[in-house]
Amino acid sequence: MVTRIRSAAPAVGPTTPASVQPSLTGFRPAAGARPCTLVVCRGCCCGDPNKNPGADHEGQLARLRAAAAESGGTLAVRTSDCLGPCERANVIVVQPSAEARRTGARAAWVGWALDGDATEDVLAWAAAGGPGIAPVPATVELSLFPAPAEGGETRERAKAKSKGRGARRRR
Repeated sequence: MVTRIRSAAPAVGPTTPASVQPSLTGFRPAAGARPCTLVVCRGCCCGDPNKNPGADHEGQLARLRAAAAESGGTLAVRTSDCLGPCERANVIVVQPSAEARRTGARAAWVGWALDGDATEDVLAWAAAGGPGIAPVPATVELSLFPAPAEGGETRERAKAKSKGRGARRRR
């Protein structure tokens, strides 16, 4: 069960986008609008039991997916190949809903999400509306880091590039 942070949700008023309606599970985006989305890295390091053997990687992903299924459309979860900041595994990117993005909200990058408490804290924030709608819980704020520069290299891209360079040098 996701802990709801009722005090963190702002009151509906003149500054609240008209398409954002309060619900029992947090804020419900208008029909067809993109909800708050959790992008879970499952590339070369995140989700790798060899890198973080004490973490329940499969359990974490199952918990996130179950919360999305129970959310009634207020939360979505998807996985991604390597997002790049491998030294901060496990990485979860909390993308704002379409309504929050229109008000200027941007994705929040959360690192070191390795245990059940970290997973539940991220879920509680997302259920309350996520970036641009609900304040970042202090426990999540400690794990936030700046998004890698656009076009930044993941380890996989860097390896592919270096293989290409090596092939050119041998000619």
